[in-house]
Amino acid sequence: MSIPTLHNNAKKGDFARTVLMPGDPLRSRFIAQTYLENAQLVNDVRGIQGYTGEYKGKKVSVMASGMGMPTIGIYSYELYNFYGVEQIIRVGSAGMMDQSLKLRSVVAAMSAYSNSAYGSQFGFGGNLAPCADFDLLSAAKREADRLGVTMRMGPVYSSDIFYDQTEPSPLKVLGKLGVLAVEMETYALYLNAAAAGKKALALLTISDNPFTGEALGSDQARETFTQMIEIALSIA
Repeated sequence: MSIPTLHNNAKKGDFARTVLMPGDPLRSRFIAQTYLENAQLVNDVRGIQGYTGEYKGKKVSVMASGMGMPTIGIYSYELYNFYGVEQIIRVGSAGMMDQSLKLRSVVAAMSAYSNSAYGSQFGFGGNLAPCADFDLLSAAKREADRLGVTMRMGPVYSSDIFYDQTEPSPLKVLGKLGVLAVEMETYALYLNAAAAGKKALALLTISDNPFTGEALGSDQARETFTQMIEIALSIA
């Protein structure tokens, strides 16, 4: 497929080798305006804002993924395979499953479990549990330590269902297996990276507790995830 695509009107060379990928287009704009110098809007198809600028002299891009595995599946595939992007760092929100976490805790997803059929396209009949790139994960841990940020590392659960009415709740079942948090995108991102031979890491900030109902508002979530964003930019 040629570029621009149906989903991305950026031109060849518009994206840096590293793309930070929040879900929310407004968070993409917030990151670009707050952290990047000379940020230029390179994509705005369907309001999925993508920007490229500089962070401490290094070319970095940030583009929203939208919500869920179908959308991050499209955008990450095109970035990896059409635009020459080498690594994508998801910077998103998640619900806590491990009750020792707190709102605004930072989690790095070592691997992702899922109820999605997204992995069936890759020709393996078993269950896939894709992993983060080890170099990115290690770099994020070193940077978190340098910044004094307590960052938990472990598996996350990428769900196709936000209002999940399954009984027994998969959150309770997976929580007993040490899964830290629930979100909706990492599984597809990690599989696309593996298939393309590229790198991926998901850094997540806890925005809510599905068991208690405690939650940040959308504006709070967008504007207070600074630790996660600073870690991601430092390893970009």
